[in-house]
Amino acid sequence: MRSSPRPRGFTLVELLVAISVMALLALVSWRGLDGMVRSQERTRAHADEVLALQTVLAQWAADLDALQAIDHTEPLAWDGQALRLTRRGTRAPQEGAVVVAWALRSGQWLRWQSLPVRTRAEWQEAWQRAAQWARTPGEAERRLETVLMPLQNWQLFYYRGGAWANALSSAASAGTPRTAGGLTEAAASIPEGVRVQLTLPPGGAVAGVVTRDWISPLQGGGKS
Repeated sequence: MRSSPRPRGFTLVELLVAISVMALLALVSWRGLDGMVRSQERTRAHADEVLALQTVLAQWAADLDALQAIDHTEPLAWDGQALRLTRRGTRAPQEGAVVVAWALRSGQWLRWQSLPVRTRAEWQEAWQRAAQWARTPGEAERRLETVLMPLQNWQLFYYRGGAWANALSSAASAGTPRTAGGLTEAAASIPEGVRVQLTLPPGGAVAGVVTRDWISPLQGGGKS
């Protein structure tokens, strides 16, 4: 009688080769999965930063759209550090105007808003507090500020007389406000357009220079 052949198993070499191949496949799969996760994180971070930037610029445009020209007050003032403006209230017209300020401090773009003002004395106090907040804010001023987004630098330009110019030089050379078309002196002091140039810090999902233009509806133009 012939004896049946015994089943042959894997040799040690074959087993080591199989384990090596499996380990290589696992490593390749893990790197692919890790790359996909990192790509998704970068895409999500980019989308979040773009959304934040769009939200901030929408608030910027909303503040300018709501500029309120009140006689014997300043609707808009730029001192090279902070932009202060007087705008309509954010809730109801009868609540009064508010003073808003935008400033750059410690690498962050910030927005400050006063409580509603109904008298010229209240406006003057809020206007001075906005300037104080931009320079050396106290605890009371900080409670009214909102941290918006990281920012490296920003510049402001006014459109007057058919050309863009630095807001500081433009304001200094504006001369007598124009009152053509029935505009009050305060309304005529508002430039025809405002351009903001934002320099975003490097290393983020969104970097470089971003420009946003606003055209005053008081001048008969549209908004952009």
